[in-house]
Amino acid sequence: MDIKDAGSSLDSLVSSFNTRISEIQQLVVARNMYPASSVSDLSAIDSALKVLELQLHKIKIRMREETEAIPKAKKLIEASLRQQKKLQNLSSVVPSYVPDRVTKTTDDAIKCSNLEPSVEDSFVSLKLEEPAPKEKKSRISPPLFYINSEELNSVPPYMKQRITLEKVNAAINDMATYAEATSQLLTAPRKKLKENLVERAMELRDIAATETVKGKHFFLETDIRGPSLKLDNTGKAILTLLRHLGRISETRIGHHRVILLLRPH
Repeated sequence: MDIKDAGSSLDSLVSSFNTRISEIQQLVVARNMYPASSVSDLSAIDSALKVLELQLHKIKIRMREETEAIPKAKKLIEASLRQQKKLQNLSSVVPSYVPDRVTKTTDDAIKCSNLEPSVEDSFVSLKLEEPAPKEKKSRISPPLFYINSEELNSVPPYMKQRITLEKVNAAINDMATYAEATSQLLTAPRKKLKENLVERAMELRDIAATETVKGKHFFLETDIRGPSLKLDNTGKAILTLLRHLGRISETRIGHHRVILLLRPH
């Protein structure tokens, strides 16, 4: 029940009591005049007053419950507003289109040959105390540091042009895929590479060993082939924007333009 409605009910009760009091006064006068007929009227008034008192008691209880619930309701509203703000911040960061990370190397696919078990392998169970081989360290996936709407709006208009948040974050996803393909070529054993990839893998390893690139995820400008990021005017504008926001840096090593993925400051 609303507080205003409860107040209106109380006003009605007070008015009813005043009316009843006036009637009782009149009945007292009438009783003195007609004592035999006044008993039944007074009993009816007493019953009506008891009903009104019960209603008033219920209204007080309801008003007390509503008053005690107000602080809880305020806390719930505040918590809901905080949660809404968090969700809005998250929705501004996450792009509307984020394809699943697919480990692919397109034309630079690594040929993982299935080695047949040797004769020695068939008798491994007979070697009771043979030490277990050491597990290889897992390769760290390239970072996916998407930008949010605030960062995009901070970019000068001449640099931003008509680039949208979705296009930029889709390009970031593409760059992570390129870097993943490069990482696979760097870590793959030479005997598992296709013949046409050996020279490229050796070249990438030389690039990765330089001081500028060492320990960083990178790819070459020639790896940019879509699906979202391409070497057209829009793609070049996106690369410029990402350099400005500190997501990538570029360096030239030999005849290659190398693009490094960076952690934002």
